[in-house]
Amino acid sequence: MANPSPTKLSIFLNLSFLLFLVLYLKTQLSNDLGSSLPNFSTAVTGPRLLIEPPEHDPQACSSVHDFSDNKSKCRYVRSDPQCRQKGYINYLEIFYCTFGNSSFFGHTILLLWLFVLFYLLGNTAAEYFCPSLESLSKIMKLSPTIAGVTLLSLGNGAPDVFASIISFTRTGNGNVGLNSILGGAFFVSNAVVGVISISISSREVAVDRPSFMRDLLFFLFTLASLLVIISLKRIGLLCSICFVSIYFIYVGTVFAMQLFHRKKRKSNPVSVDQNSLEESGIALLGNVGEEEKSVAVQIENGRMTDQTELQFQEYFRGFDYLTWSYFVKLLQVLELPLQLPRRLTIPIVSEERWSKPYAVISVTLAPVLLAALCNSQRDNVSFKSSTLLYLTSGLIGMVLGNLAFATTKKQTSPKNGLSLWLFAGFLMSVTWTYIIAEELISLLISVGTILGISPSVLGLTILAWGNSLGDLIANTAMAINGGSDGVQIAISGCYAGPMFNTLMGLGLSLVFQSWSKYPLPYEIPGDSSVYEILGFFISGLLWALVIVPRKNMRLDRFLGFGLLAIYLCFLSLRVARTAGLLKV
Repeated sequence: MANPSPTKLSIFLNLSFLLFLVLYLKTQLSNDLGSSLPNFSTAVTGPRLLIEPPEHDPQACSSVHDFSDNKSKCRYVRSDPQCRQKGYINYLEIFYCTFGNSSFFGHTILLLWLFVLFYLLGNTAAEYFCPSLESLSKIMKLSPTIAGVTLLSLGNGAPDVFASIISFTRTGNGNVGLNSILGGAFFVSNAVVGVISISISSREVAVDRPSFMRDLLFFLFTLASLLVIISLKRIGLLCSICFVSIYFIYVGTVFAMQLFHRKKRKSNPVSVDQNSLEESGIALLGNVGEEEKSVAVQIENGRMTDQTELQFQEYFRGFDYLTWSYFVKLLQVLELPLQLPRRLTIPIVSEERWSKPYAVISVTLAPVLLAALCNSQRDNVSFKSSTLLYLTSGLIGMVLGNLAFATTKKQTSPKNGLSLWLFAGFLMSVTWTYIIAEELISLLISVGTILGISPSVLGLTILAWGNSLGDLIANTAMAINGGSDGVQIAISGCYAGPMFNTLMGLGLSLVFQSWSKYPLPYEIPGDSSVYEILGFFISGLLWALVIVPRKNMRLDRFLGFGLLAIYLCFLSLRVARTAGLLKV
């Protein structure tokens, strides 16, 4: 049975986007028409008075379940400011007002939109973020090792990092970011490593001892430091900076090990083959990023590949050429909604994707998008201030657009000022990743309110699994098909990548929050469940640290089933507690 083509997936997601857009506009229109209704706190007597606290409480809107009829729920979510998340769409209003009498369709629409946001988050990283970082690493002449553990790891972990930062700084619910980072890291370093170990057990492949021990020991030290921070329940600016600096120490250690092995090879010249990579002590995270990118590019939208066209020609063999050409144009139009906004605001300078019209338009509209994002992040922005910012950004965009038109060629990408183009692409891809991650967090919190489930549980499962799906597919495929080097690369990525997400995603979130509270310490959100996941997480790493050396650095079923058992045991406890079957 043939796999569904990339364009099929793209069309499905774009149609889902258009459907949700229509529903959103309908909700906004009905909301505007109903704005003259009296305030719900006085018009409807409910189970509690409407009081607006100074800070957003993610659980405050849970009282919507105390109402029985749909109209009361709709009026409640419209009138209570606590039911409005920090995203751009009020999902509770769509669910309770637009689909008040049909919760099944409401759940379906939100599920489709969740798929769209996950796709956008991963596709933005693969199509825009990673290429910019790769080109910047070449211009900066970084070694593959340093590029792998810095720029490329940032590209692979961007969705997790931005989701964590937004959870702490924008939604007022740091538990979502904390659980999503730890949940994703736990899933990759236990479940994915377990699947890889079981899949290649018959080959008896050994991994490099120095790299494996280094990555696991640094990861254990990272989790132990995080456990101490969470136990203290508060952190100052200096301590948060020290936590982030662990990753820079790790990068320095990787670089030092590379220099040591390079000098060793020079003093003892031997023939160097592909297997010598295993002896270099290199965390080959960069190569993992390449594999993830190749997997993600398979769901490329906005362009029909030759293979895709051949597949569709098979389906429509009986149609004439004119009908076929119209059908192709229709498909291209259906692919535009998700592709076009990013293409018009993110500069791309690679030879295979270069387009002068798109380049000129993107540098013209990019400042306007940044201004819109800046206005959305501020509260109580005056009309005068907002208009001035838009006019200034529009003027800057016009200047940049004219410069781009005058200094670029239609046939070839620019060679002069290439670093500026790449930095602009990097900045705008970061902007889009931030916007999508913010909306994803807002949706998860709203879904948690609708289902009566803690948003932290959704962050630990849905958000963590969604962001880690690429690691599961790419690393497992690389380990199975890439020989001994592929196994080494996959295992390095399963530990170095999550460690980057933990240190930079949580670390930067703590730095930003402690900076905002300085000189007072920042109160860290969390409950006993955080100790639970850290306990299981550390147990999984210790299991691998003990079993792999005893098996002569070979990955086998005993290691794999043990890691999967640890993860499934933790997941079972969390599900039982969420379902009320287990109370602590």
